[in-house]
Amino acid sequence: MEAALRDAGVRVTRQRQVLLKVLADADDHPDANEVHRRAHRIDAKVSLATVYRTLSVLESAGVVDRHAFEGEPARFETSDRPHHDHLIDVKTGAVIEFRSEKIERLQAEIATELGYDIVDHRLVLYGRKRR
Repeated sequence: MEAALRDAGVRVTRQRQVLLKVLADADDHPDANEVHRRAHRIDAKVSLATVYRTLSVLESAGVVDRHAFEGEPARFETSDRPHHDHLIDVKTGAVIEFRSEKIERLQAEIATELGYDIVDHRLVLYGRKRR
């Protein structure tokens, strides 16, 4: 991620190093405000503007994925993780990652039937936990 910032002509300051650590350590999908809160606990000099600018550069460089889940602020995760899809709990907002070979095969089958090769995809399911 540091290389992506440098390649974009952005200085890798102490505050940005903190942001990179927060992103690398995240096992969830924090929004920009949550990234800021976590970074601010490490270094109180980290500004929200720096968070937004850094996330934008990292997204443009393809090292951070931005997810715009319906009704929620954009959330972020590093793009070095294996492919997965998401299930959003509509009651709690929890983001559950999953991978289904059945879904992957079905998508490829549909694309083939329509004369296409899949180059990328994102699947987001919205659900309510059964009682």
